Amino acid sequence: MPISSNIDDAEENGLCRICGQSSICDGLGVIRYDVPVDDKRFGKLFRCPNNPPEQDVARQERLRKLSQMDVLRDKDFSQFIINESMLKDSEAQSLHMALTMAARFAERPEGWLLLEGTYGCGKTHLAAAVGNERLRHGDLVLFITTPDLLDHLRSTFGPSSEAGYDEMFDRIRSAQLLILDDLGAENASAWAQEKLFQLLNHRYNHQLPTVITTNADLDTLDPRIRSRLLDNTLIRRCKITAPDYRTAARNQHEQISSLALYGHMTFESFDAMRKLTAEEHANIDRARQAALAYAHQPQGWLLFTGAFATGKTHLAAAIAHEQQAQGVDVLFVTVPDLLDHLKVTFSPNTPISFDQRFQMVRNTELLVLDDLSNEGSTWAREKLFQILDYRYITQRPTVLTTSKPIEELDGRIRSRLIDKRICRVIALTVPDYPSRLNRR
Repeated sequence: MPISSNIDDAEENGLCRICGQSSICDGLGVIRYDVPVDDKRFGKLFRCPNNPPEQDVARQERLRKLSQMDVLRDKDFSQFIINESMLKDSEAQSLHMALTMAARFAERPEGWLLLEGTYGCGKTHLAAAVGNERLRHGDLVLFITTPDLLDHLRSTFGPSSEAGYDEMFDRIRSAQLLILDDLGAENASAWAQEKLFQLLNHRYNHQLPTVITTNADLDTLDPRIRSRLLDNTLIRRCKITAPDYRTAARNQHEQISSLALYGHMTFESFDAMRKLTAEEHANIDRARQAALAYAHQPQGWLLFTGAFATGKTHLAAAIAHEQQAQGVDVLFVTVPDLLDHLKVTFSPNTPISFDQRFQMVRNTELLVLDDLSNEGSTWAREKLFQILDYRYITQRPTVLTTSKPIEELDGRIRSRLIDKRICRVIALTVPDYPSRLNRR
């Protein structure tokens, strides 16, 4: 039984101030077991069983930041898709097997899990899902790509490094759970091969839980590392034969995005001069400059407001074109069209599920939503809010246009749009373009 320290006078009715249950740790969060000297628990402090790590949200967030998995927090097993209609049976079976093996490893992380397959087949998703599951159990997880790992080690030799090489190397090789993504993508110099071997050999000898993903042929790896990866007494090896899921996603993406229809709307073709008063010209020039700055470095949200045909859509499309030219994944769609694309997934003959399309829209690198003026039904408003709320929380670059006063929009969406920390509002107060052209 645990030995308690003095009971805090502030604790009433014998309830713990941490968990709210009958106190067995006197509100300290840790207990010491009354066991014989030869018991391995003797003299050590243990986390109170009434406060398991999976209930400690603050600790989970700290671990997530330390683990470098903050950007992968949405990767879990429930979102892993294994039933794409375009997959062969063998490909779908390989995904199912990989999901099963990863989930079992996450339940009981022992030995190594090796996930092999081409780019975009889901290896990183499953590896991150393992990491997120173990974080929920309070484990200390380190997720890192192999090239980044070597860069971190190289950086320790710099004069401004806060951590020495030995400290950094030991921290990585001794992590409670190490997830090493993209093995084989590193610069295979002699130094890199040696460091990788030392790290993996240490974890191999001590049988420390490790997840590795690779798209490389194992025969091309350092023979010393390859020999460890082929040891089936320690390694659970799974090869995913499914193709790059992004190919199918790209097709779906292009079906939704209407940016090609706005090919003429660029910064070069934006008319900020014709038949404007000095005040109107200043207003529209400020909007153009804001759009240009955002196109070069998109951060947070940018909302264009104003009457119809004042240039909102043109500037939004120009941003989208600029970003797409830089290789960014851009989805440009009007809100009514987006809602139609979501509704059509309920058709029995559709090749993509609602969840797949919804997640694709929600997670696209840059989302441009034109005409946020007609949110439609209660269902439509709810879906739209869910998309925008996720992008608000994750601060994903988003451009919006609306001809409605912000005060008339859905209250939940409005509360996000008026948050100046995330969203910059640009009001175009010029007359509509046709009216300007008719001026004498």
